[in-house]
Amino acid sequence: MPTAPSDPSASPDRSTPRNVYVFGLTSFLNDTATEMAYWILPAFIASIGAGPAKLGIIEGVAESVASFAKLFSGYVTDRVTRRKPIVVGGYFVANAVKPLLALVSSWSQILGIRFADRFAKGMRGTARDVMVADSVDKARLGSAYGLIQAMDSAGAIAGPLLALALIGHFGMRGVFAWAAVPGALCIFVAWAGIREVRSQPTVSSRSAVTRDRSPIGGQRSPVTGLRLPLGFYYVLAVVTLFSLGNSSDMFLVLRAGNIGIPASHAPLLGLVFNVTFTLASWPAGKFSDRFSRSTIAAAGYGVFAVVYFVFALAPSRRAIWLSMAFYGLFYALTNPVLKALVVESVGTDVRGRALGIYFFVSSITTLLASVITGALWKMYGAAVPFYLSAGIAAVSAVGLLAHRSPAKR
Repeated sequence: MPTAPSDPSASPDRSTPRNVYVFGLTSFLNDTATEMAYWILPAFIASIGAGPAKLGIIEGVAESVASFAKLFSGYVTDRVTRRKPIVVGGYFVANAVKPLLALVSSWSQILGIRFADRFAKGMRGTARDVMVADSVDKARLGSAYGLIQAMDSAGAIAGPLLALALIGHFGMRGVFAWAAVPGALCIFVAWAGIREVRSQPTVSSRSAVTRDRSPIGGQRSPVTGLRLPLGFYYVLAVVTLFSLGNSSDMFLVLRAGNIGIPASHAPLLGLVFNVTFTLASWPAGKFSDRFSRSTIAAAGYGVFAVVYFVFALAPSRRAIWLSMAFYGLFYALTNPVLKALVVESVGTDVRGRALGIYFFVSSITTLLASVITGALWKMYGAAVPFYLSAGIAAVSAVGLLAHRSPAKR
């Protein structure tokens, strides 16, 4: 009887730490460029005559494009032998189009730029996350994703600070142009530093896909035709429900403007949010390697519910600032942890498709959430969509608490 091949992810080669750190550095530089533009974009859109409804369309379309790109990228990632070109190409396109915001004169042009940016992000994101999973032992998945997430959110601290320093001298268009500098550095680091690494499918991982056809064994994916565990689909259903209330963060910025926080302080809102995100991401990832990932993610959904409830009430400017700082904890407890939960629930040979489905479903519902939020805001005022999002998040947290994560060794 042939013996099962050992899992290469259990004894990664010497390129493994290099990949994790390189991915962390590219995430830092890319997010620095992105956040320089992202947190002043609502004010810029308003300055050219567009409002919340147009912002909802822009962000909704952008996220839907990213969702389809992630789904396609997941399928391709599992089949190609070289994933680095996908990742580097994605960073190149995103950072090439971002500075073009300095030249736009209408919201439709912004839509086109966001379209290209999000498509590139979708293509590179799934491939990168699979490369990370193939580079580390399963027992350190949360830590690896948490470290990269911490570097990503550190860039989101640097970005608003640079925007704040530049906006007084160069204006909003000047900030968009200066975003080309960290963007170019990101492309170079990705091209020079990333190394190919790939795990071979094991007997146990193949059985996770081809196990018996009974309903207990799993369900066949309508997208890939592969049989994936029921635990994966349970998590997917809860994330889908939550995403229906998780509209673009730009609505938080607009809400802050409603109660008197000036547009020039929008980068500072990003700063206080990302300080918490950065400090908590790596510890949250490490913590999830030892305890229930679903429970940790449920706590993150609880944080989201509290923050959106406060934004609905909008009792004071101080409450908004404190809530934005607290909001970073939501991302830290969910982003790296849910990715690790998805990856550990499937075999090594279908990680890309599992992540692609997960990203696709959550992104497409986020598109719907942004459109719904924009419409509800216009018809009933700002408070109603925030109350709705808080309620959905609370129900989703209960759903995750009912899920049993794989036992930790």
